[in-house]
Amino acid sequence: MLKNINSLFVTMFGIGKLPKIPGSYASLVTVIFLYILFHIFLVPPDLFLYFLIAIYITSLFAVNIFIKDLTNKDPKEVVIDEFIGQSIPICLYEIAHNEATNPTRVLTFYFIMFILFRIFDIVKPYPVSYYDKNFKNSFGVIMDDVCAGLYVVVILVLYMIIKT
Repeated sequence: MLKNINSLFVTMFGIGKLPKIPGSYASLVTVIFLYILFHIFLVPPDLFLYFLIAIYITSLFAVNIFIKDLTNKDPKEVVIDEFIGQSIPICLYEIAHNEATNPTRVLTFYFIMFILFRIFDIVKPYPVSYYDKNFKNSFGVIMDDVCAGLYVVVILVLYMIIKT
């Protein structure tokens, strides 16, 4: 029973078991989920940030349990790391823009964050690649996506600086 609950958690309720590109599916579902959460249910992004930290800590344990007996320590079906990494730039964007915003503008930025996150997660520039190659445990699985999410934040901050 607990093993099944853990599997549902790390695969984001089975999204990680979808064929071909489960990480991209998980990132896309995350983007849609967060848009609904922040713009329809009006959940404060700073409150969600606490939830995200709890998910990160829980994931460190849950992913370790899931990969314990596997030879591949970063299996494609584990996509909770995509949820965490994709949530970082969106949550910080929402905290920085804590105001009613044009839905078209928000969706445009969400789309840009989705594309940038996927690029950084796939290409794995340093230090994303460092965590991916050197930590064959839950920390490495999750931290490469955290770094990819932080790269997106850096790009958006640079864009905002240049724009003003």
